[in-house]
Amino acid sequence: MSNLKDTTTGKETMYRKAKLWQIILIAFNAFNGMAVYFLIGLASYSASIGYGIATVIVGGLLTFTRLFDAVTDPILAFLYDRMNTRFGKVRPLMVLGWAIQSAGLLCMFNFFSSKGHGIPVFLLFYMIYVVGYTIVNMTAQTLPALITNDPQQRPTVGVWQTVLNYVTPMVLNVVVYTVLMPKYGGSFNQEFLNVVTWVCVALSLLGVILVCIGVSEYDKPENFEGIGKRERLKFKDMVDVLKNNQPLQSYIISAASDKVAQQAQSASIVGTMLSGILIGNMGLATTLSVIGMLPSILFAIIGARYAGKHGNKESIVTWTRNCIIANVVIIAFFVIANMTVGTTSISKMGPTMILYVLLTLVTNGFAMCVTTANTGFMADIIDFELDRSGKYIPAVITGTYSLIDKIVSSFSAAIATGCVALIGYTNTMPQPTDPQTPGVFWMTMFLRYGLAILGWLCTLWAMRSCKLDKEEMVRVQARIAEKKEEAKQPRIGEANA
Repeated sequence: MSNLKDTTTGKETMYRKAKLWQIILIAFNAFNGMAVYFLIGLASYSASIGYGIATVIVGGLLTFTRLFDAVTDPILAFLYDRMNTRFGKVRPLMVLGWAIQSAGLLCMFNFFSSKGHGIPVFLLFYMIYVVGYTIVNMTAQTLPALITNDPQQRPTVGVWQTVLNYVTPMVLNVVVYTVLMPKYGGSFNQEFLNVVTWVCVALSLLGVILVCIGVSEYDKPENFEGIGKRERLKFKDMVDVLKNNQPLQSYIISAASDKVAQQAQSASIVGTMLSGILIGNMGLATTLSVIGMLPSILFAIIGARYAGKHGNKESIVTWTRNCIIANVVIIAFFVIANMTVGTTSISKMGPTMILYVLLTLVTNGFAMCVTTANTGFMADIIDFELDRSGKYIPAVITGTYSLIDKIVSSFSAAIATGCVALIGYTNTMPQPTDPQTPGVFWMTMFLRYGLAILGWLCTLWAMRSCKLDKEEMVRVQARIAEKKEEAKQPRIGEANA
């Protein structure tokens, strides 16, 4: 427990704090989240190779599944509210979700792939995966608010989550593209997809196990209670949250716009065009990214310290501005490199490659600071709702956010595949050996960096109207503590009786 003083009233509030090892274990949800995220980034290749689906149709299918994903979030919030077992609430949900998502992924990428099936089978297993992943992800999003309400400790939760969210896909990229891909033919094929699927599913299982161990102390009924009378979750709670929780509204605009860009730029086809075609050596570019591990961790620590001192909202705004500047600079670097030495020569020229790596490290570091602050800000929003309505409904907050977020970002896959189709990839996917063209260059710049800049501009606009800064969060926690204390006091009639 720790104390913070409300500068307005002078009162001190006791805060709930988690142990460091618990924070670290809970952050290992990155093994599940990022392994699945990495694998699903190969869905377009699975659809093309394993089910014979054309590139343009793949974009439409992935958009549909994203919309289906959005619908499942508020529905499964009711499952979260009603899940109460002798093993707790979040642990059974994590295990159940992992089992469903893994069954869907193994069937989609492995067991039924390249067996002569078409669109219906691909869609069926993709939708099964979506249900399972939604259960896991929705539950995991509630964990930071559950384990601590200390405004100074919450950024620490974000640090570990951000670091592992960065390191996990980086390691996967190295293993998959420098070890597995050369071993299985040097290109995307069914045998390669089979092996990658098993690697990702095994890694996700390890992540879920570690999370369950870390959250065990907090997975108790008393930690899921609101203030006052306990009521079952109703649909009107979701409507009320979306209508009246102003910080959530700002967060939805900010995070959804960022997610569109993030998912589009993380698609395998974009990575192939950037590292394989423009830079000229996909394996080398991936290996060099390992160098960024330590600087990225340092950025996360710096971002957490800044958020602890200035609050999550101000941290989001500050680092978002830095992200915009960094992305403009890296676009300028590619333009200059393309006009002088040719982008395909970047991997062959030591100083140019080093400069590219440094610019990428700074860009990713600033983005990591934003992600760290976002983790803490979602927990702040959950507590803001508890203060506003008296209800502790984290799944409603995360489910409502995810509903809007996924509807908007559902178009990211279609944006990526549609843009790539515009430059000639209508029936095939980009391969590392493809020639560089002006179309490939400018489309890669737009998908990898331009969309991100547009998303960050939306973030700055949304945060202008949000009042949930550090000082307000101290007052929120103080009011929650007072209301809970009042709720414990017997009423006059009860005391006399």
